[in-house]
Amino acid sequence: MTTLKVGDKAPEFEAKDHAGNTIKLEDYTGKKLVLFFYPKASTPGCTAEACNLRDHYQTFLAKGFDVLGVSADSAKRQQNFINKNELPFPLLADEDKAVIESFGVWGPKKFMGREYDGIHRTTFVIDENGVIEDVISKVKTKAHAAQIID
Repeated sequence: MTTLKVGDKAPEFEAKDHAGNTIKLEDYTGKKLVLFFYPKASTPGCTAEACNLRDHYQTFLAKGFDVLGVSADSAKRQQNFINKNELPFPLLADEDKAVIESFGVWGPKKFMGREYDGIHRTTFVIDENGVIEDVISKVKTKAHAAQIID
């Protein structure tokens, strides 16, 4: 789905998180970033993915990674998702889809024979200089941390 690939500079972005804080890619300069895009907060697959990342969050921090999630959900919905699942990382409320579209993860999908536009579950691992180190498009929601760390 995305045309971004390993070695590309990650698109600059600026968006509000669940708490109304402005978050930019440049905030992560000097750190590695796991930027994961997910279709909808509090759905089974997205909950499994976010909780798997939560359960391995200390490992990510120990390896120098920050974690940031993005969906088109409202800030209130993102905050509820964080509260319900005790997520330790911020979630962007990208309701206008500016970040989602800049990373090329919005497009046609099929589910149960129905076609619609939506977010393709994709994770980007971005290095300390803002360069994409890995693109994971076949996300295993229950074992996603292992896909990133290994």
